[in-house]
Amino acid sequence: MTARRRAAAAVAAALLAAGCGSGADPSSTEEDARMFTNPVVATDAPDPQAIRVGDTWYLFHTNSGGRNVPVLTSPDLVDWTEAGDALPALPDWADAGRTWAPEAIELAAGRYLLYYTVADRASGRQCVGRAVADRPQGPYRDDSTGPLVCQPELGGSIDASPWRDADGSLWLLWKNDGNAIGVDTWLWSQRLSPDGLQLVGEPAKLLRQTEPWEGTLIEGPFFHRQDGRLYLFFAANAYDRADYAEGYAICDGPAGPCRKAEENPILRTNDVAAGPGHASLVVSGGRTWLLYHAWPPGQEGSADPGRQVWLDEVVWTDGRPVVKGPTATPQPRP
Repeated sequence: MTARRRAAAAVAAALLAAGCGSGADPSSTEEDARMFTNPVVATDAPDPQAIRVGDTWYLFHTNSGGRNVPVLTSPDLVDWTEAGDALPALPDWADAGRTWAPEAIELAAGRYLLYYTVADRASGRQCVGRAVADRPQGPYRDDSTGPLVCQPELGGSIDASPWRDADGSLWLLWKNDGNAIGVDTWLWSQRLSPDGLQLVGEPAKLLRQTEPWEGTLIEGPFFHRQDGRLYLFFAANAYDRADYAEGYAICDGPAGPCRKAEENPILRTNDVAAGPGHASLVVSGGRTWLLYHAWPPGQEGSADPGRQVWLDEVVWTDGRPVVKGPTATPQPRP
């Protein structure tokens, strides 16, 4: 039984004890079952990204609980069950303990790639690796002899995000970790080979921190096409502060140029969640949803409960993504 289901059972028991069971309207129970309340993962699960394979969603997040890449499964994006470690063994060139922001993509039936940030022993920086599996939950294996992307002179490379365009081309987004050494943080893109294992051509600089709300950094990029337009979403500011937030830009193509939206940030701290960001976007039942992490208000930077996973709908208004969140009241399930 998942933690959410245990919590639901406890609430039901409390209602019965209060005499609210036998006389309850059955329709209200059915209505409650169609609703959910954030957070959907109440434990520490930073930098969430999810893919759907068949009828199951697979969510990957930054290392926790002794696992390099924790993976959870769900039938509906709401009720999540732990499913082990997607990357139980790191490559020989990497050190454990800082395996961050993993993202997976399905290239074909029985072929899945995972891109992840890891501590590169040779450079002493965080760099990007890639691993392959024949099942979405793994185990993924990285047989490389070194990082896919590193940029040690720019502070390292983190927050890789794979993306397939409408023409079938594969691309990789990432951030140079400039804030680690006091230089600019750029979001980069570069084309991937068809097998997803190598970069092709030259990288393109897309955006860097320029706006007051972004502080000293931007990070956590991902692409999304909506009605033919290419959107680049990103997080900005210090991850352990209430100033952390989510914004977006519109790009002419995967190699840019990109223009930041005037209404940024589109997801920010409110009275129910602090420091929301490092998101990923999913589509279910014709609706668009944002998965992101956030702290309980006033607990930014704390280890318990840490950064929880939230799910809120995105609606598209005149070509602009509008996030209905952060929310902490019941809303219809995806």
